[in-house]
Amino acid sequence: MKKNLIVILGPTASGKTAMAARLAAEFGGEIISADSRQVYRGMDIGTGKDLEEFRIDGRVIPCHLIDILDPDQEFNVFEFQKRFYEIFSALREKKVLPLLVGGTGLYLESVLTRYVLPEAEPDERIREELAGLTMGELQEMLLAMKPQLHNQTDLHDRERLVRKIEIEKARQNSSKSQTRFPQIQAGIFGIFWERAELRKRISARLHIRLAEGMIEEVSRLHDEGVSWERLESFGLEYRFIARYLQKTMTRDEMAAGLQTAIGQFAKRQMTWFRRMEKKGVAIEWIPGGDYPALASRVMKMLS
Repeated sequence: MKKNLIVILGPTASGKTAMAARLAAEFGGEIISADSRQVYRGMDIGTGKDLEEFRIDGRVIPCHLIDILDPDQEFNVFEFQKRFYEIFSALREKKVLPLLVGGTGLYLESVLTRYVLPEAEPDERIREELAGLTMGELQEMLLAMKPQLHNQTDLHDRERLVRKIEIEKARQNSSKSQTRFPQIQAGIFGIFWERAELRKRISARLHIRLAEGMIEEVSRLHDEGVSWERLESFGLEYRFIARYLQKTMTRDEMAAGLQTAIGQFAKRQMTWFRRMEKKGVAIEWIPGGDYPALASRVMKMLS
């Protein structure tokens, strides 16, 4: 069956953005980002926006869901899914090929497996019921609902925990039959590197980003009013550099710890993608850097 969406996923530093940009140029497509941090303005080097990669032969590839919010604004999987469907439908109406590109597994899965995500308003009745419960009791209640947890801080912050319980209750009370999704036929490709090679790519990219001003980027964000706590909540680069700037670790400790953390993050991403496969999401894995193989397979899927 002819595909109407191409998905390029992969761990951090896999080169998925560059390959997707080439596909968009070749097949007249536009990119929709599935990255939970690239939605934020001013967070460029640390999130790996690599905007130059979207310039192919003098043409700038249109990108969606990048630079749409300030760092103090919240963004979640519900908002991502809603905006994705709007953009997907608009592109299909214009007969433009959408390319969904990213490494945030929860965002990708919400589209590819059609999560039912009701927009849960704050519920004072539920909040009153939960007010007398301990953190442990709240955690036990949430985990019994078998939620999709993208961020473990949901379990350790009382306000987030209560909000997550509200959302899960709304989700469980919603009817799947009432939810309408666009008709999506996705061709899904994963960019794969051997572990040792991916570690080398992560190390090389980290050194480049530090040289390009990643530390200065985090410092500027704080000077502009983004709190240290908020910066650390973005994880990885922002967490380690924020701690370095607060003088709780040396530069060498920051760089070494960050490299290890990024490697662990890449491993978790691959674990998520493998779990998606076990749920029935068919991912065709392409060797890293093999653009001709990817383009050939995409050509067949669009024919």
